[in-house]
Amino acid sequence: MDYSKSGNAKNAKNTPRHSEHNAKGSDKNPFGKGQAKADLLARMKAAAQGRKPQ
Repeated sequence: MDYSKSGNAKNAKNTPRHSEHNAKGSDKNPFGKGQAKADLLARMKAAAQGRKPQ
């Protein structure tokens, strides 16, 4: 009897057990949809102004 063939199949190495809800390439996070750096800087400046004591 070949005992190596019995039992469940082994999972592939280094693979997650489940898929993330916002994984790259999904509907919520599609490929090629990067935010513009200017938008990022504007949001960072607005957040810094909001924290600044007056």
